[in-house]
Amino acid sequence: MCLSTAYRDSNPDEVLMQDVSAINIDGENVILTDLFGEKKTFKGRLTFADLTGAVIRIDC
Repeated sequence: MCLSTAYRDSNPDEVLMQDVSAINIDGENVILTDLFGEKKTFKGRLTFADLTGAVIRIDC
């Protein structure tokens, strides 16, 4: 299973969520779901996703 870590695009050291298993885009919202089903919503846009490298960046 490949899980990713989401970071704020403007601050790559800031972790938004770990163990991300799903990414949904709903208009201006990026919704991340982790391994345990917990969801976090960020107003912004997905700027980068390297799923083999387990890195997601969101401009929020």
